[in-house]
Amino acid sequence: MSDSTTAPEARLVQDMIPVELDETGFSTDVEREDIGERIDSPFDPDLIEVQTRNPTVGLLLNRIRRGTIDLAPDFQRRAGIWTLKAQSRLIESLLLRITLPTLYAAEGEDDTWAIVDGVQRLSTIARFVAPESIGAAPLRLTGLEYLTEFEGCEFADLPGRLQTRIEETELVVLLIRRGTPEKVKFNIFARINTGGRPLTRQELRHALIPGPARGFLEDLAGTDEFRRATGGSVSSERMSDREMCLRHLAFTLTPFDLYGSGDFDLFLRQGMHEINDLDPSRRQDMRTRFIRAMDASHAVFGEHAFRKQFRATTRRSPVNKALFEAQSVTLSGYAPHEIELLDERRTAVEEGFLRLMEYPDYFNAVSSGTGDVNKVKLRFRLLDEMFREVLSA
Repeated sequence: MSDSTTAPEARLVQDMIPVELDETGFSTDVEREDIGERIDSPFDPDLIEVQTRNPTVGLLLNRIRRGTIDLAPDFQRRAGIWTLKAQSRLIESLLLRITLPTLYAAEGEDDTWAIVDGVQRLSTIARFVAPESIGAAPLRLTGLEYLTEFEGCEFADLPGRLQTRIEETELVVLLIRRGTPEKVKFNIFARINTGGRPLTRQELRHALIPGPARGFLEDLAGTDEFRRATGGSVSSERMSDREMCLRHLAFTLTPFDLYGSGDFDLFLRQGMHEINDLDPSRRQDMRTRFIRAMDASHAVFGEHAFRKQFRATTRRSPVNKALFEAQSVTLSGYAPHEIELLDERRTAVEEGFLRLMEYPDYFNAVSSGTGDVNKVKLRFRLLDEMFREVLSA
């Protein structure tokens, strides 16, 4: 875009920016990203070890009680959790001997299972049969379609034969064995449709990489500073907020100039593992730096933080994940007095950023193929150069 761009032209460009959709299919305020990754080499079938298991409900509940099934409890608390009626209908299906969809799980250390698809189903069964195993209130059946005589019943209220029927029901579990390489495991699960939609990459990372990083990312995404800097427009439904926080942390742990794989998903998975391995004091330091980065981004860019900007229009664009990582990580490296100076010179910062957005290579670096090594380095380097130019003026 040029200096002579008109307001209608600028609005047209903004209107063409693709955005993510929420659970209901409505547009969000987050730009849909094209990371541009591809499979560089085919999978070796010999590396993929998948088993079909048929454990009973009773055996699965025993695993949950012993902690050898990971239901990622904070996964359940997000938007989209089943209603009481939906949970009751699932229990009714068990009582009617209707086969439930396959559960998908990944085997971890010490024979643990991480449930990737089927968390809601298994949690519902646990809540009805053994609520103490997941720390939930007992489920009372409601809204039943056929077995209306059991309306309002808890598990203990059912006749013994029906309790036994539930506990001895066999469920189908597709288990990806421990020896399967992590990248292969992620790509297998990425192809699974759950509820008619594929799991997002961050949902997969959350399910398959247990540890302190889960709670840490949830904490950062829930801070007032993150919400203010992003305008409160990043939903937690599909974990977009946590992925953005992870991207900031990953580039804090591994500076952009050391990014070299071009496999952005691998880079973020490694980031999750690194966060898990940090001692608590180091994570606290990173939290402090993250908060400072959010405050700095809001101070310097205001309501347009992490968003593309265009001349001839003040309309706000959706949040751009590539800009989020570049702006937040770069600003987190500046001293407080430098942030104050950039804030004082916001007009110059805005002009510098508009020039970057008019530079085709930079626009592409935050729009398509954003996982490309050269594009990652370019979007960080040129933004840092722009800030330093403003500071030295």
